[in-house]
Amino acid sequence: MRRHKIYLDNCCYNRPYDDQESMSVFLETQAKLAIQEEIKDGRLDMYWSFMLDYENSENPDPIVKEEILTWKSLASVMINNNNSVITSALRIADHGFKKKDALHLACAIDKKVEYFITVDKGIINKKKIILEIKIVNPIEFINILEAE
Repeated sequence: MRRHKIYLDNCCYNRPYDDQESMSVFLETQAKLAIQEEIKDGRLDMYWSFMLDYENSENPDPIVKEEILTWKSLASVMINNNNSVITSALRIADHGFKKKDALHLACAIDKKVEYFITVDKGIINKKKIILEIKIVNPIEFINILEAE
């Protein structure tokens, strides 16, 4: 299996802390946890960004905030704010993406990440607009890994 470059957005990191009563939330959580194991085992290159830092800093739960922050230390690459990211984010936002979502996508695109992994339906429903990166939910990504 080759090493994929992946970017998980903030909602993906938070998925294990969401209410697990919904079957789709539970399955996405299980897939996200499997992705975490692949990251820990060094089989995936995970990218982290200033936007993940920013959104996680706003998390009202200090325990969840700290647990999510531990993933930063496993990142292969840290993506900082720069003019290229801002320009790309503005272009993406023009297509109806929320500003924060556009910044996350722009960060991943700027570093030529292969897969943008999210559970955000607003992003998933518009994924065909973004051609520079594959946007998938955690379950789809696990299916991709298993098919290799």
